[in-house]
Amino acid sequence: MGIAANIEKIRREIPENVTLMAAAKTRNAEEIKEAIDAGITHIGENYVQEAEIIHEALGEDARRVCWHMIGHLQTNKINKALSIFDVIQTVDSLKKAQALHKRASTNNRAVSVYIEINIGSELSKSGLKPEFEMIKQVAVDISSLEWLKLEGIMTMGPLTAAPEELRPYFKKTKEIFDRIRDLNLKNVSMHTLSMGMSNSFRVAIEEGSTMVRLGTILFGRRVYP
Repeated sequence: MGIAANIEKIRREIPENVTLMAAAKTRNAEEIKEAIDAGITHIGENYVQEAEIIHEALGEDARRVCWHMIGHLQTNKINKALSIFDVIQTVDSLKKAQALHKRASTNNRAVSVYIEINIGSELSKSGLKPEFEMIKQVAVDISSLEWLKLEGIMTMGPLTAAPEELRPYFKKTKEIFDRIRDLNLKNVSMHTLSMGMSNSFRVAIEEGSTMVRLGTILFGRRVYP
């Protein structure tokens, strides 16, 4: 099946309240445009430079969707990132949040952010450790930054061939999400729990995900240069 057919199939499978994001890492502008034409309204990119190239190649079509940074964001790439992305899903420290806030205020532009949780405490991944008090403090600190709008939590989960093995990690992330939301912090609107990818989105949705980040299942297997 082609990209449009894959998107239609997945839309029939996931609940209406779950946002379908196309994870566009390594995909070209033609593939992404096909996804947009098929109704995709949220695009996720892992790298600022790659996103910049795709954004320019799409031209006016880039304005038809909401752009999410879903990869690790280096501090020296923040200025460029803010010119491309509507949402930064990978805030993994107060220091990163403060750097985003400083540049957002300079640009006179508020930016939506999610806190990234390294739910498996993996050394190879970024994100806050799944310790509630630490995450709570970062959320409280972000709530005082007027140019940032905390709107959700994002996690990946450990790499595994068995999606069912991710269930306890997704369940724990949902518990943290609910507890942060229930704080009712000023300047915070916790409405998005971003978890679940092509191999795990079904389990993630069962455990409360409201946004899934799908790449391979929409676009086909990646072909690396």
